[in-house]
Amino acid sequence: MGGTGKTPHVEYLIRLLQDNHKVATLSRGFGRKQRGFIIADENSTAEQIGDEPLQYYRKFGDRVIVSVEADRVLGAMDLFREHEDIEVLLLDDAFQHRKIFAGVNILLTDYSDPYYKDFILPVGNLRESRSGKKRADIIIVTKCPQDLTEEDKTRMKLRIKPENHQKIFFSKIRYGDVVDFKGNQLSLDGKKVVVVTGIANPTPLIEKISANTEIIQHFKFGDHHKFKATELKEIHNLFNKFAHENSVIVTTEKDAMRLMSPELMECIKDYPWCYQRIEVKIDEEDAFNKLILNYVEENN
Repeated sequence: MGGTGKTPHVEYLIRLLQDNHKVATLSRGFGRKQRGFIIADENSTAEQIGDEPLQYYRKFGDRVIVSVEADRVLGAMDLFREHEDIEVLLLDDAFQHRKIFAGVNILLTDYSDPYYKDFILPVGNLRESRSGKKRADIIIVTKCPQDLTEEDKTRMKLRIKPENHQKIFFSKIRYGDVVDFKGNQLSLDGKKVVVVTGIANPTPLIEKISANTEIIQHFKFGDHHKFKATELKEIHNLFNKFAHENSVIVTTEKDAMRLMSPELMECIKDYPWCYQRIEVKIDEEDAFNKLILNYVEENN
């Protein structure tokens, strides 16, 4: 039900493919207010297309076509009507959408919360039975520890029990720059930090930030949380009590997309908000890249 790292892995695939192929993404646009099929442009907001698609567009611009539609079949049809030259369509969070056939299915599972230990809702966080993993062509164990060993990987593979056609890879979070809402880079070293998150699993971010800073408070909201002005006022009130020249308010890149509406930007403009960028590093990267690139070339 979220938290496995789909967004940075989609971004990884965009980076891998964008130079030599016409790439498009199709998302549901979770949490958006506007309905129907939309292709993102410079005027798009999170309320119109959702936070994750907006993040794709702000990061890659016109190098990728970013689209949203709750009905993936209709969305794909509309997308190809407008852009007949698309070579690769990336569907994020579409493992259960069986009405549209994907050439490659990639299943992500969190290292610290693997699917084989989980249960179907409402007992656990799985949308379907564990046996659904058989549909995957590639399984990526995400958010692995930085000191992941070969023994760790072997242990996970034995628990996953891949089918003959399945390949298993491991990925780690690679933290990028911390930037303010104007794009300026910042350093958090030695600062006091208020952390604000609205994602499914903020634990890795908290561990990263707390390694070099003092976290004053963590405001933890649910995944895709729609921030309200009253909530931001509460955050600012706490910040004012501890604020000094070395204090900042840090959020995630995905949360930042939802804070960039004109109304909320007006609320935060006088405070030192910034966000942490992340990417993923895939173990055995060359083998993974070759698998994806070969598929695209053979089915172009």
